[in-house]
Amino acid sequence: MIKVGVTGALGKMGTEVIKAVIANHETKGEMTLVMAVDKFETGKNIYGDVVIESDLKKALEASKPDIVVDFTQPSVVFENAKTYLNAKVKPVIGTTGLTIEQIRELETLSKQNNTGCFIAPNFTTGAVLMMMFSKMAAKYFDNAEIIEFHHNQKKDAPSGTAIKTAQMMADVNPDLAKGNVPEVESIQGARGGNFKEDGKGNIQIHAVRMPGFVASQEVIFGSAGQTLKIRHDSINRECYMGGVQLAIKHVFDNNDFTYGLENIL
Repeated sequence: MIKVGVTGALGKMGTEVIKAVIANHETKGEMTLVMAVDKFETGKNIYGDVVIESDLKKALEASKPDIVVDFTQPSVVFENAKTYLNAKVKPVIGTTGLTIEQIRELETLSKQNNTGCFIAPNFTTGAVLMMMFSKMAAKYFDNAEIIEFHHNQKKDAPSGTAIKTAQMMADVNPDLAKGNVPEVESIQGARGGNFKEDGKGNIQIHAVRMPGFVASQEVIFGSAGQTLKIRHDSINRECYMGGVQLAIKHVFDNNDFTYGLENIL
């Protein structure tokens, strides 16, 4: 049985992960919840004898989880991830906001410690398919832009899903703004942010933050006389749990570093 810890246990995503692990334990017996960490409500009982802990290192030492699922904040996820890997505990990280350089550093640390690590900007199968379809389409269009929509409590922008999508598109097309004239913004930021990695991409990303959204993304492609739109909408947070459980099982069985759910579908 896989011993699972959850960091960010009282957040909206952390709460859903805990419910999913408990449901798995009670129906399939594959996983069991052994640790819950959050900066609020220390000592609150979550399930069985599992209570909220506030000190991550002490919680890891006491509970000895096989896997820790992290849905915390962009400001703390990188240090959390290093703590897991140095303790030789395998993380499944859904918190977005990690930079490309930080992801590369975590990959190095994962290999040095021979400890698996799974990072995914999005755990919904529909969103992963949207990214894969966008990569396919990028080969055949000269222009593309990304619009992502999230609730107004999301702190990082653009989303990890948008960045991952742009990376995948840039892998097959180094310039997705061909033919655009030099632009002048009368309001700074009106054209969004320009994604480039190693000089490739040139993709404008626009981030919308508004009550009423959970998570949506639209990728728009254009060429002479036509446009193509690929869109995914998350209606609630339950849709992420199937992917989270796939990631838990994968990283439990493997010591590799994985970035993106598409790599195990």
